[in-house]
Amino acid sequence: MSGKRYTNQFKKQIVSLYNNGKSVSDIVKEYSITRASIYNWIKKYNSTGSFNSEDNKSEEQKKLERLEKENQQLKMENDILKQAALILGINLVNAEFRYYFVNNILKWVYP
Repeated sequence: MSGKRYTNQFKKQIVSLYNNGKSVSDIVKEYSITRASIYNWIKKYNSTGSFNSEDNKSEEQKKLERLEKENQQLKMENDILKQAALILGINLVNAEFRYYFVNNILKWVYP
């Protein structure tokens, strides 16, 4: 049964059976579900009350993903500004000019 999708309601029923004393071996035989799936569902549901992967992430994982996404966005904006400077033939060596140029371009890009 590779790749089979189960509803959250069905998963809750399986976890409930386990929590009420039914062995994993009996559940595997009765429902033809892999042992690994059952243990995953038990772990997820008993720790957070959800099967949603977002609900099962630690605050540190969520923060890291947010920061990585923000970093990627900033790198992309930086590349765009560099390309704009090349197109306009502007040398961004001077820090004061670079600050002025970036602020004005950002005002133009994000009015």
